[in-house]
Amino acid sequence: QVKLVESGGGLVQAGNSLRLSCAASGSTSIIYDRAWFRQAPGKEREFVAAISWNDGSTSYGASVEGRFTISRDNAKNTVYLQMNSLKPEDTAVYYCAARGQRSTVLVTIPRGYYYRGQGTQVTVSS
Repeated sequence: QVKLVESGGGLVQAGNSLRLSCAASGSTSIIYDRAWFRQAPGKEREFVAAISWNDGSTSYGASVEGRFTISRDNAKNTVYLQMNSLKPEDTAVYYCAARGQRSTVLVTIPRGYYYRGQGTQVTVSS
């Protein structure tokens, strides 16, 4: 079994930064690509970023490209999301996810990730 735990969320003013962490534990050898999604009240879950387990390649959602950076520390089984120049519209619950199978391309839809964390709230005030 795999457990994903997010941390680092909180309340921040617009224009500032936050760094989220997602630590994996358990049978970490069976997880591959990692990703972040977010969900605001009344909206569908949105793709934020993904990183390949193989070569570290990344993909970003259009609304965060250039402001957010996903990275990983394989030794710690941890993935990070550095969020800069935050906007009020970035307010959401942020979830990390992990794929349970290998893929040649980064998946950007939630159902492509079998393992998911419980989420961490990010609130950006104007």
